[in-house]
Amino acid sequence: MSTDTPEIRREVEGSKGRYVISTPEGEAELTYSVLSAALVIADHTAVPKALEGKGYARALLDRMLDDARTEGFRIVPLCPYVNSQRARHPEWADLFSV
Repeated sequence: MSTDTPEIRREVEGSKGRYVISTPEGEAELTYSVLSAALVIADHTAVPKALEGKGYARALLDRMLDDARTEGFRIVPLCPYVNSQRARHPEWADLFSV
């Protein structure tokens, strides 16, 4: 992704949250559910057609992984995209609970 990538916001409301990139063409998001301070479920990744191919899904996942490292939670990869990326990156094994 280029340096002009839009900002990633993290929104949390109760036990639900999302990472989101907002652009004039739409929003890309990675939603999650908080089970506990130590365990978060990655529910769903959505990128509108107009934003496909720009690396936004990976950027959202990278932000979640950074937060998991910093905050000490593990991720349950229910989302097919997150799970497929987890399988391709064994170096992330310590961040996932499968």
